Amino acid sequence: MPAYRKSLVIFAIFTFIILGSVIAVTIVVDPFFQYHKPLPGFPYLIDNQINQNPGMAKNMEYDSVILGSSMTVNFNTSWFDELMGLNTIKLSYSAAYPKDQANIMEILFDSPNQVDNVFLGIDVITYMAGVEETKYPIPEYLYNDKVYDDVGYLLNKDVLLNYILRPIADQEKSDLATIYASWWTEEYYDEEWVLAHYTSPEQTAAETPSDAYIAAVEANLSQNICPFIEANPDTDFVIFFPPYSILFWNDVLRENHLEATLEEIRYLCERLEAYENVSLYFFLDQEWIVTDLNHYADYSHYHPDFNRYMVECFADGTCRVEDIETNLNHMRNIVEDYDFDTLLSGTS
Repeated sequence: MPAYRKSLVIFAIFTFIILGSVIAVTIVVDPFFQYHKPLPGFPYLIDNQINQNPGMAKNMEYDSVILGSSMTVNFNTSWFDELMGLNTIKLSYSAAYPKDQANIMEILFDSPNQVDNVFLGIDVITYMAGVEETKYPIPEYLYNDKVYDDVGYLLNKDVLLNYILRPIADQEKSDLATIYASWWTEEYYDEEWVLAHYTSPEQTAAETPSDAYIAAVEANLSQNICPFIEANPDTDFVIFFPPYSILFWNDVLRENHLEATLEEIRYLCERLEAYENVSLYFFLDQEWIVTDLNHYADYSHYHPDFNRYMVECFADGTCRVEDIETNLNHMRNIVEDYDFDTLLSGTS
């Protein structure tokens, strides 16, 4: 054999061995959990919602699921076990749109798990997104069951370096109960900090029609949420509205869509409460929470203590919606009676 052919053969064999070894290591460790649940003792790093949620939904063991945006990342799943006896997994997507929820629900309801409870946080502003719109591009090879397109995972430099080799070196295993938790420490939950980083919108003259958001919300419910509720009558869907701070409502007033926002919430509740396997919880009008900016790190993100409070409410029924009109009227009164001028007098 000529020398150059021999060299090519040796190179090809060497390349095959290297690539085969990378594939084998990725399959065995499986840091995105595409093929099996976590290996006992391996220090898995779980910090990538888009890439790791689908594998966790496929292969981890659970009977309950937390879904939602960054409003849900500070839930500790051990609270659900402590207060409700549930084996819960958190599959949050920051700034998630309804289509993001649909994508992960399709996987979790196709998993071997019996899903008894889905805790779904609703952010009203996201339900105006397009029905096929996701917040970030989805790596389809991680969200389907096809094997032939997994090369993007099996031969991925970032996977090898950051999710296999780095955890081995650092040995900082993620706590599955608290994954995705926000970076804010105690000193950030402070009114002065929040106001210093908040800019009040310019006043909009024209009022948004009260029904302006209904068509988009109806489309998202019909395509991305309600089909899963209907197809899984044995699953309890606990759907909740997180407690945005009073500054969120300042935005709503300044942008002149208070009635449209309240009408959107009304439509969401009336549509969802028609299902026997849905219970609604309304935290938007918890005045003692939302009017104290020391509970927040920005205009909407609240202290983890209130994630704990919400789990306590799920456990004992506090804040469950009995009459949405009562909640909406209370919310309207809080907003209309609040002294925003005094609150914002020191801001630009």
